Amino acid sequence: MRVLVTGATGFVGSAVVEDLLKAGHRVLGLARSDASAARLAESGADVHRGDIEDLDSLRLGAESCDGVIHTAFNHDFSKFAENCENDRKAVEVMGEVLIKTGRPLVVTSGIGLLAADRLVTESDQAGEHSPRKATEEATGAVMARGANVSVVRLPPSVHGKGDHGFVPILINLARENGYAAYIDDGENCWPAVSRLDAATLFRLALERAQPGAVYHAVAEQGVPFKEIAEAIGAGLGLPVKRLPRGEAAGYFDWFTHFAAIDCRASSTQTREQLAWQPRGPDLIADMAGAGYFEVN
Repeated sequence: MRVLVTGATGFVGSAVVEDLLKAGHRVLGLARSDASAARLAESGADVHRGDIEDLDSLRLGAESCDGVIHTAFNHDFSKFAENCENDRKAVEVMGEVLIKTGRPLVVTSGIGLLAADRLVTESDQAGEHSPRKATEEATGAVMARGANVSVVRLPPSVHGKGDHGFVPILINLARENGYAAYIDDGENCWPAVSRLDAATLFRLALERAQPGAVYHAVAEQGVPFKEIAEAIGAGLGLPVKRLPRGEAAGYFDWFTHFAAIDCRASSTQTREQLAWQPRGPDLIADMAGAGYFEVN
C-alpha cells in the first residue's frame, strides 16, 4: 500500500513512517522544509512537498495514495483553537478525496479532551467545549459522506527518546522554578503510551480499517501526576512540592489546564479489534532511561 503520512518527520509521524516501511508499505511523506525532505528521503520514503495549511498539497497527496495517516498538528498552544479549526479543514479535504473509494484515512485526535469522572473508552464522545473536538467532528462529517475514516486518540504522554511534548515541558518548568510540582494531592492521572507502540497502532488501524472506528493508543490507563513530578524531581535532583490549585497558575502558567488533566482511559476495545499489544516501557521507566534529563 502507498500511504501518505502527514507530520512524517514529527515525533510520532517519523515512527509511523519507520513502522510502515518495515511492514512493506511505501510511504509518501509530507515535508514542509528542505531539511524534512532530506530526512524523509534518507529514511526510504518518497517526499511530497507541502504543509497542513496548504490544502491543495494535502488533496494532491491523498489522491496519489492508497491510504492516509494524518499525524500532523500545529502544537502552538497560544492559538490552539485556530489550529484545531485548521485541522478540521485538513481532515475534510483529505477525506473528501477518499469518499466512496474505500481507501482508508486514519486521523489523530486526543484522549485528554474526554470526560474524566470515570474510565473513558473508545465509545466516548469528544468533550463539547474542547476546541480539539473539531477533528472528530470532521471525521464524522466525511464518514457520513462515505469515507473510510477512523480515529486514533493519543494520550497526554506519548513518550520515548526525542520526546518534545508534555513531559519535557514539565521538566523545563522544574528547571526554571527550581522544583517539580503537582496540584493538590497529585492523584489526577495521565494515560500514556510509548512512541513505537503508538506507531504500530496507526499501521494496524490503516491495514484493518473499520469505517468510523475510534482507537485508544493507551498502554497505561492513568499515571498519577504526582508520580510524574516525583520522577522529574529525581531526574533533576530537585525537590518536589504540592501546590494548592489556586497557586498552580503561578508555576504552570499556560500549561495549568494540561497539568490538571485527570483522565483514566481504556484501550480494551482497541486491543480486541486490532490485536494491538503494547510492548514498550512504561512512562516512568522511559523518563529514567530515554534521555529526558539530558541537556541539549
